[in-house]
Amino acid sequence: MIEKRPIDKLKIEGFKSIKKLDLELGQLNVLIGPNGAGKSNLISYFEMLRRMVAEDLQVWTGQQDGANRVLTYGAKRTPQLNSYLKFGDNSYQFSLAHTAADRFVFTSELLAMPNRDRQPYSLGRGHVEAKLKSQTGPSWAQPGQADYCYKSISNWRVYHFHDTGITALVKQTHPLHDHHFLRHDARNLAPYLWMLSEKHPDIYRDIVNTVQLALPFFHDFVLMPEENGRASYGLQLKWQQRFAEEPFLPNQLSDGSLRFICIVTALKQPTPPATIIFDEPELGLHPDAIGLLGALLRMASQRMQIIVATQSVQLLDEFSIDDLIVVELKNGLSIFIRFDERQFKVWLEDYSVGELWFKNVLGGGVP
Repeated sequence: MIEKRPIDKLKIEGFKSIKKLDLELGQLNVLIGPNGAGKSNLISYFEMLRRMVAEDLQVWTGQQDGANRVLTYGAKRTPQLNSYLKFGDNSYQFSLAHTAADRFVFTSELLAMPNRDRQPYSLGRGHVEAKLKSQTGPSWAQPGQADYCYKSISNWRVYHFHDTGITALVKQTHPLHDHHFLRHDARNLAPYLWMLSEKHPDIYRDIVNTVQLALPFFHDFVLMPEENGRASYGLQLKWQQRFAEEPFLPNQLSDGSLRFICIVTALKQPTPPATIIFDEPELGLHPDAIGLLGALLRMASQRMQIIVATQSVQLLDEFSIDDLIVVELKNGLSIFIRFDERQFKVWLEDYSVGELWFKNVLGGGVP
């Protein structure tokens, strides 16, 4: 079985507002900064990476309104996007050049094992979709370097639980058989919770108990598969309130409550991704639940790598300065800064981490 590894080092050049980034990543990485500083652009990079290794780069680029929109200050000033990722003994490196058709073409795609002083292995140039996936073997029985890299990168997951409107997919009936992993938008939350209740009852009960800490009115989920057609079953997320007999529909949960359920489920997965990424998970949460969210993120970082972007002063109070990556916008470009908590020893005697950010002591403060 191939071990999926989190990200140790990340370099990006020429992606949206990120002209140049060189970061060492730990188990818990908290991005802070005002709106427009570039936190979401870094998360967008991981979305691009996921689509790219799935051989879907050109569709993603079209959805961004072309490659020119992706490159820093446009293709005239930044004709190429470069990136390097190191994870465990492996690294993946690629360069994407702008074309006249406003698309991307690979000028390089490399695999390497820097810890073992191996020479990089080129997957070629001139192709418009990544070749990493096509270089993997038909099985994992005798994996090569491409297998290790693809398995890790495709396992990293960006979770977006922002869509909680009346037509949100998480509120719809979903096929029961789609329960093998939690999807990026939690559209299969109900089948996934059903699977946990059947195969991992201790984890399921832990999720329910954790949700009850933030939502005292919540009693349990009601997970009753319904026949959708011949030999096909669907499941909609229903829940039960304390002291009530009839189950409620997902539309009868507040947006913040539904997001919290999605986040708790993602963090409690029995076989989690090596790296998971959240953008402002505190949206819509009651202040009491934000403190609980911080504790959950800290605990989960012992089992998986966490990258989370936030603007919540209260959520920052749950972390140390060593966990933070401060994001600032200077001359239209995103700057990413890490600090050593020892630099702020005197400050921390009187102020919390969130207060230091709010007072702009750490930079990247509230405008």
